[in-house]
Amino acid sequence: MTTFAAGPHRDADGRFAVLGSVRHFDGAIVSVRVDTVAMPGGGTAQREVVEHMRAVAVVALDADGRVVLIEQYRHPLRRRLWEIPAGLMDIGEEAPLAAARRELVEEVGLTAENWSVLIDVASSPGFCTEAVRVFLATGLTDAPAPDAVDEEADLRQIRLPLTDAVAAVMRGDIVNGTAVAGLLAASRVLGGGRDVAAVLRPGDDPWTDSPALVAGPGPVGGAPALTDSGQGR
Repeated sequence: MTTFAAGPHRDADGRFAVLGSVRHFDGAIVSVRVDTVAMPGGGTAQREVVEHMRAVAVVALDADGRVVLIEQYRHPLRRRLWEIPAGLMDIGEEAPLAAARRELVEEVGLTAENWSVLIDVASSPGFCTEAVRVFLATGLTDAPAPDAVDEEADLRQIRLPLTDAVAAVMRGDIVNGTAVAGLLAASRVLGGGRDVAAVLRPGDDPWTDSPALVAGPGPVGGAPALTDSGQGR
C-alpha cells in the first residue's frame, strides 16, 4: 500500500495570490468576476470566476433497487435531460441534509427513511465555485408535493433499475454531470454486497471543510492525501 501525502503549503512565494478582482455581473443564481492572479515563476493571469451557491442531489432507491429519475428542461442546452432530484441550497442557513429532504419532496413527492452522503462534487472547478453534495436515500415513501412552477411544472419522473441507469450513462443518454457521478458512485457502493453504513458518511455529516468548497484566505497547500491499495492492479 502506498500513501500519497497531502502537498505542503507551497504559496509562501505569493503564487496564486489574488492581486485584484473586478465584478462584472450579479444575477439571481450566478455572479461573475475576473481575478488577477499571481502565477508560479512570475507574471500574472486573469481568471474568470462564476460564483454559484452550493447544491444538493439525491440518488433515491426504492425497495426494488430502482432509482428515481426526472426528465427536466435545461434552457442552456435547449433540451430535456434525465437527472436525479436536485436543487440549490438557497434557503438561509439550511443544512445540506434538510435541503436534500426538501428537494426530494418538492420534485418527486417522496420522503426517505435512510440517508447517507454518497459523494461531494466540485461541478466545474476550472471556472465555477458550485459544489454539489449527492446523497443516497432509501426507504422511500410517498409525500404530498407542493404545486410545481416554471420548469418543474414540466417534470416527468420514472423509476429505472440502477443497472439500467448506469447503462444509460455509459451510452451517453444521461449526461447531467451530477447524475452521472451519483449513479456511478451508487453502483460502485452497492455492488459486491458492501455494507453501505460502513462505507459512506452519515447523512448529517457536516459539509464545512471539503476540497469541493471555496477555500478561505489562508495558504493554498496541496490536495488531500490519497492511498493506493493496489487492488486495481
